[in-house]
Amino acid sequence: MITIIDVRDAIARISEEVQRASQDLCARDGQLGDGDLGITLEKAFNRLAEIAPTLPDDLGRAFSAAAGAVTKVSSSSFGTLIATGLMAAAKQTIGKTELPPEAISQLLRSACQKMSERGSAALGDKTVLDTVDAAAQALESHPADSVNAVISAVDQTIVLFRNRQSKIGRARIFADRSVGLDDPGMVAFRVMVGALRHEGSDLSAQPSVSGP
Repeated sequence: MITIIDVRDAIARISEEVQRASQDLCARDGQLGDGDLGITLEKAFNRLAEIAPTLPDDLGRAFSAAAGAVTKVSSSSFGTLIATGLMAAAKQTIGKTELPPEAISQLLRSACQKMSERGSAALGDKTVLDTVDAAAQALESHPADSVNAVISAVDQTIVLFRNRQSKIGRARIFADRSVGLDDPGMVAFRVMVGALRHEGSDLSAQPSVSGP
């Protein structure tokens, strides 16, 4: 069963991985956006790491507090999406102190839906939503090897969309230029799920920056 202890552990792992990946994420984002994605994630997870020890056992209240913390330190579009996803998870888990692992896929689907509504994006637009959806599908198909299945699914999704045009957000302005480049939000999600491997994240498996 998943409890607040697991949530705190996940925050610690992701925070550490985000520190290492920050410059790379900013470089990727600079090719198609504002170039601040790594900074956004650093601020968000630094704050989450600070409040992690005080998060309540009630997972719904914990996710809600996490969403509020992210909102306070980041007004960027990606920070807003993270907070939106956390609030979606909060509504699904209010009053619960533990969850079966198989419930995570539904949390991801709820988060994906709310993030889609908030960002006016759809599956297939070459955004983080496509990797979140792939992660949910992987969890449902491979419950016994969930983390590795999710990482594999996310990697495959990033490769699948690499040579497509971005259809939403600032990256849409550089439609032709976005072909051959990995969506920065997708890669950011890869960093986060990669951190959940018990032996630590394998950054060597990260998709490489391509294009000019």
